[in-house]
Amino acid sequence: MTKTAKDLVAEANKTIETLSAEEAMRLVDDPSVVLVDVREGEELLRTGKVRGAVHVPRGFLEFQADPTSASHKPELGGKRLLLYCASGNRSALGAKALNEMGIRNVAHVAGGFAALKAAGAPVQEGD
Repeated sequence: MTKTAKDLVAEANKTIETLSAEEAMRLVDDPSVVLVDVREGEELLRTGKVRGAVHVPRGFLEFQADPTSASHKPELGGKRLLLYCASGNRSALGAKALNEMGIRNVAHVAGGFAALKAAGAPVQEGD
């Protein structure tokens, strides 16, 4: 194996914008920002999600962010996207992929949902 998953996450973190949970908390109610939960549906059912977050499983992110895709989610267009997952790894990879697609108004949350919840993020029942 040439690169590990850990290597890929480390590379992503060098090229993307990363916000702390506290910084992200200041954006939760900002109408120009869309929080995007990239965890799997089962995770949301178990733990809930940040209030108002759009759920886009990591495996569908590129398709649902692409306005030319049949599965595009309009909520992902025209606003700053703030991605989070459980701990910050999948969201880092997702932010890097979106940047590679030319979507520049994207960042991710270090520490993911766990950090957001610890910082007092408003949580609602999952998807």
